[in-house]
Amino acid sequence: MTKWQHNIRSWIARYFDLPSDVMLDLPRITTIGSIHFYIENHTGLVHFSDREIRIQYKQGQVKIIGKDLGIKMMLKEELLLEGELKSVEFLPNS
Repeated sequence: MTKWQHNIRSWIARYFDLPSDVMLDLPRITTIGSIHFYIENHTGLVHFSDREIRIQYKQGQVKIIGKDLGIKMMLKEELLLEGELKSVEFLPNS
């Protein structure tokens, strides 16, 4: 998405009071304490281990670091993780 398209989508989202995650193709991440992690609007699982999970979205990746991580549910654009979550990092596309 070009900068111009991004600016137009941001403006439309604000003007019509629409959710940014939908308009800008961003992941929606919900945590329940540090034991559950729910991700919507992703495009796939890139890497999985019990200490690190990487999830692709249209503009980059989400890197999750933790302990005893596991996938409780995985659908086309939704993912529910469980385990002891330590950190979340957003990695832009190179």
